[in-house]
Amino acid sequence: MTSRDREPIEAVVGRAFREEWGQVVATLIRVTGDWDLAEECTQDAFAVALERWPRDGVPGRPGAWLTTTARHRAIDRLRREAVGAAKLREVAAMAEDVVPDHSDEHDDAVPDDRLRLMFTCCHPALALEARVALTLRTLAGLSTAEIARAFLIPEQTMQKRIGRAKQKIKNAAIPYRVPPAQLLPERTPAVLAVLYLLFNEGYTATAGADLVRRNLSAEAIRLTRVLAHLMPDEPEVSGLLALMLLHDARQASRQDDTGQLIPLEEQDRAHWDAETIALGIEVLETALRRREPGPYQIQAAIAACHATAQTAQDTDWPQIAGLYAQLTRFVPTPVVKLNQAVAIGMAEGPAAGLLLVDELVASGTLADYHLLPATRADLLRRAGRLTEAATAYREAVTRATTDAERAFLQRRIEETTP
Repeated sequence: MTSRDREPIEAVVGRAFREEWGQVVATLIRVTGDWDLAEECTQDAFAVALERWPRDGVPGRPGAWLTTTARHRAIDRLRREAVGAAKLREVAAMAEDVVPDHSDEHDDAVPDDRLRLMFTCCHPALALEARVALTLRTLAGLSTAEIARAFLIPEQTMQKRIGRAKQKIKNAAIPYRVPPAQLLPERTPAVLAVLYLLFNEGYTATAGADLVRRNLSAEAIRLTRVLAHLMPDEPEVSGLLALMLLHDARQASRQDDTGQLIPLEEQDRAHWDAETIALGIEVLETALRRREPGPYQIQAAIAACHATAQTAQDTDWPQIAGLYAQLTRFVPTPVVKLNQAVAIGMAEGPAAGLLLVDELVASGTLADYHLLPATRADLLRRAGRLTEAATAYREAVTRATTDAERAFLQRRIEETTP
């Protein structure tokens, strides 16, 4: 009996779901060409696992078992629906435990069904929100209700959005494949953007009671590892992987035992994952040696500055401020400028940071973003202007979207109120 056999079966199937869902769905889509059928048959396969694994034992290769079971379900469904003999033969001919396929000439360098699915979900014909929603649904296995909560929209609206995206893929005959080499440069940034959004939603949830959705950030890292393995010569892919690893290494110290948010400077650095930090820096250094800088590599370098500082006081804020200056040339967004203001405020004093923050306030571009008044409040607190800081914290708490952030801001209000 293996250790896996001694685990509660729900835990074993749950882990298999996190590790295998995207691969099984991707393989079924490749073989059947039907997205809904692939998802439904994969769900059926996990239901069968819950029934049979307690009785028969967990198979040695759960992914292959699930893929085969889903394939059998697909064959049954296609037979009942009187699908053409050619399609049935194609699905029936699928090997019992097949995973990757190498048939597409363009996929020779990147032969992975999940990567095909990722590039299909991120096709430029689809709107960005549709790309993210499809990726969350098909590769991460999130329910439509979970995705709707992440987007702060009704479940029915999200259901229609995902349905329209699938229909557009079908109607426009968007190929289910990694694009040919000449199109990769224009497609890869969209894939990276979606992976980063997926990671961020897991690292700091945009809504709900939980600050962290660990399954999402872990899935984003896993998918980015696949991409980095399959595209080793693309430095921005490695840069994104390094960025995720360096952030993820601090995950255990971001909340206390009651789920309260702990800001970076108050975190116990002994709880940071030194092994993951070392791996993140190694991946980053490999990317930087190609001398093709990009926004993910720069953000990873910023994360490395934080991750390698022995104490909060040792943080190299002047270097971080310089890196943000570089980043604004690639990504001149208000959010990046807000982060730059924090770095300048820490490097040169809170007054310098406040000047930049007040420019953003005057522009009105981040009017609904709770981190704008929260950042202003923090700089005012550091400048000793506590009454103004408390007012800004109160403004921030009304805009915060998670319970953990609201609780943290409330604590700051109490600390700065005379």
